Amino acid sequence: MKKRISLLMGMVMTAAALTACAGGAKTPATTAAQTKAEETKAEETKAEETKAEETKAQEITKLRIAYMPNMGSASLAVTARDKGYFKEMGLEVEMVEFQGGPAEIAAMASGDIDISQIGHGAHALCASGEAVIFQIDCTSLADAVIGNKAKGINTIEDLKGKKVAVTSGTSAEIILNLALKSKGMTTDDVELVEMDANGTVSAVISGNVDACATWSPGTGTIMKALGDNGIMLANNQDYLDQVTFPSSFITTQKYADSNHDVLVRFARALQKAGDYRAENIDEVAKLVAKQCEVDEATMLATTEEGNWLTGEFMGKALADGTIKSYYENQQKVFLDAGRLEKPVDVNNYVLFDIMQEAYDENHK
Repeated sequence: MKKRISLLMGMVMTAAALTACAGGAKTPATTAAQTKAEETKAEETKAEETKAEETKAQEITKLRIAYMPNMGSASLAVTARDKGYFKEMGLEVEMVEFQGGPAEIAAMASGDIDISQIGHGAHALCASGEAVIFQIDCTSLADAVIGNKAKGINTIEDLKGKKVAVTSGTSAEIILNLALKSKGMTTDDVELVEMDANGTVSAVISGNVDACATWSPGTGTIMKALGDNGIMLANNQDYLDQVTFPSSFITTQKYADSNHDVLVRFARALQKAGDYRAENIDEVAKLVAKQCEVDEATMLATTEEGNWLTGEFMGKALADGTIKSYYENQQKVFLDAGRLEKPVDVNNYVLFDIMQEAYDENHK
């Protein structure tokens, strides 16, 4: 009897052990299933996040950019566009040609243009509150005062009483003012004829005016056409001890207030393009020639008419205040010329924070 009971108890214990083993076997299988489900969910979440990021990246910001048909004005934006730097930053640009900075600023005020590239002279309008600067481009050597010897002009003094074509509010007008001032003269001593850049070239070559203040590539076209009768009376190089001639990208205060990120991305593209331009200036000149619909030789002849700034320069010049000094010294010229009534803090119209943020993002 005892033997039977012992046998029965043994069977019961064995069954219990088997049941326990069977129950324990479910734990790893259940855990594996749960892990697989969690991994699948994590992958789906990651895929959704990636898709969201790709969708955001595909939301291209479209911009209308004003430029003038010369190396100093068009080269940086053309490089950024043609070499893919704008695209890299999620920007799609339409470049619109103008004949001068003041007209570009008027177009921005009306909402027809988002961003403009301006030469030295139009910066006075920024200091007056009509626009804000957010990226320096280059320093220009492209402006000149040219006389026609056949009209009796051989020196700056010979401009007295002569017809001089000029585009108001431009860098070339500043050069004319400085040239006249150097000889104790003012614009009251000459007969100014208001013209855009294209009209100036035609007027000088045809002899309808006696001299002009303009910029490249028009200067080269005029000198070539006049031949031995053409004489360069003054240019930027003559006054570098008095002022630097920066050109810049600008926008309206309203646009800047609502599009900080867009301006940073735009400035990042420009700063990257600046490095490419400096290293490949002849190639860039050919791109600009195509954009401006002029022959390559004309644009290649202007590659020395600018100091093509790089990212390395940008970092150092922002840190030591060089760029700020450019705009401060520039303002002194406007004050001396009567373009501004009183000094203005450059921080009021130059967005150094955009330049710095763009530089920092590009050099992480």
